[in-house]
Amino acid sequence: MAEKMTHYEQVVHKAREAFMSGKTKDVSFRKQQLKALKLMYEENEAAFCKALAKDLNKPKQESILLELNLLIDDLRHSLARIDEWVKPETTPTNIVTIFDKTLIFHDPYGVVLIMGAWNYPVQLCLLPLSGAIAAGNCAIIKPSEVSSATAETIAELIPKYLDNECFQVVCGGVSETTELLKQRFDYIFYTGSPQVGKIVRDAANKYLTPTTLELGGKSPLYIDESVDMDIAVRRILWGKCINAGQTCIAPDYVLCSKQVQNKFVDKAREVLQEWYGDDPKSSPDLCRIVSEKHVERLAEYLKDGKVVIGGDVNKEEKWVSPTILVDVSPKSKVMTEEIFGPILPIMNVDSPYDAIKFINDRERPLALYIFTNHYDLVDIFMEQVPYGGCTVNDVIFHAAVHDLPFGGVGNSGMGCYHGKASYDTFTHRKSCLVRNYNKIADAIGKKRYPPYSEKNMNFLASMLKEHSLPSFRMLPYVIAFGLGVVSVFAVSKIAKGDLREWMNRRVGAAIELIRKPQT
Repeated sequence: MAEKMTHYEQVVHKAREAFMSGKTKDVSFRKQQLKALKLMYEENEAAFCKALAKDLNKPKQESILLELNLLIDDLRHSLARIDEWVKPETTPTNIVTIFDKTLIFHDPYGVVLIMGAWNYPVQLCLLPLSGAIAAGNCAIIKPSEVSSATAETIAELIPKYLDNECFQVVCGGVSETTELLKQRFDYIFYTGSPQVGKIVRDAANKYLTPTTLELGGKSPLYIDESVDMDIAVRRILWGKCINAGQTCIAPDYVLCSKQVQNKFVDKAREVLQEWYGDDPKSSPDLCRIVSEKHVERLAEYLKDGKVVIGGDVNKEEKWVSPTILVDVSPKSKVMTEEIFGPILPIMNVDSPYDAIKFINDRERPLALYIFTNHYDLVDIFMEQVPYGGCTVNDVIFHAAVHDLPFGGVGNSGMGCYHGKASYDTFTHRKSCLVRNYNKIADAIGKKRYPPYSEKNMNFLASMLKEHSLPSFRMLPYVIAFGLGVVSVFAVSKIAKGDLREWMNRRVGAAIELIRKPQT
């Protein structure tokens, strides 16, 4: 264990020395590393797909679209905007700062630890890395040991493409992770379960290290009778079946009326038959459960309701078929634990308000899904339900929009990332007020000095109140209006001949002045 500690100390020390050298603060260096990361994905597509297939039997389409392409698009997004992101911000001037300059600098934290998850082992490990690089940090990357083939691929490729001092990969299981967390980091980014998230947060507390926790939980889905059931069911089942339901923002359970449930189940049976045939297990388009232990856990959930579709389990082949449960109890395990598998329970509610109450009586979800054509109802959900992110009339897609921050709230996580939010997550906003020796400002400022007086105190209190300067937003419109008035006046004068006569007089006077001998 002492040898491991020494090794981890050396890893962190090496990264800290690289950060202190200042190389990561150079924006051109950051761009070069981001481009190298993009090249790594593009040149090793086959290697990543092979590893994902070995770990999760992930189909190529899911590996490309939901892992590699998302990473590449995120890098394109960052590279196109990083020059703007790194510029110091200025704040609006008010009466207190009228003679001063206010700046907000974007400071990298230093050495950050990024801990990935096994369900999307490329994306969830390396998407935060691009934000850390863009922000100017060094990073220690810890892939999940559960998806071992992908972890080995990441460990092999990162040193070939990224700076070996600034970016290092550490592999290992629980004991190695425990020792790694004893080191002092400047920021920790963890993706995984709430249970482990609490352990990570406890470890971070030793040094008051800021953390982002991307966790999970139960993401509810409400659907009513107003939707196009064929389209809605296809979208919902796709979100539940990709990665065999092992997606932190997969719809976890459905809330609907009994009538909607019957229509939903009938259509779901038809769609699953169309997609996967009579023997879904032989379909090349379905993943496998990550381990036999997780298969056993999922098999227990099947006892918590009536199976109306699916329900097949094969522990040796790590297989659980796409399954729909009805007649479930709200207190059962399938309704109180995160499912993380292709099982979709349906709870009956009498109204959207009952659905809102049901959701709000539980931990705050990472994702919320609403299927309805009543958009006033969407507004009610937005107003009354706290959640991490939401897609209306579809699932998952809010996480693919780079300009939308992705993250949880409460038990489903803290902090966010994706796009600019990734850069912001790994950046400390360092404020600065620049003052000068302006005489007026100094005359006002002198009133803060002793000897104190009631008069000076009241004067300073008045000055320090929030006083916004007049807004000049309307100035262009005022100028345009004024020019319009002048134009109308000029045109009317031209029409009357007055302006032409005036111009002739002025031109004549100018000519006389030129001709007049100079004395």
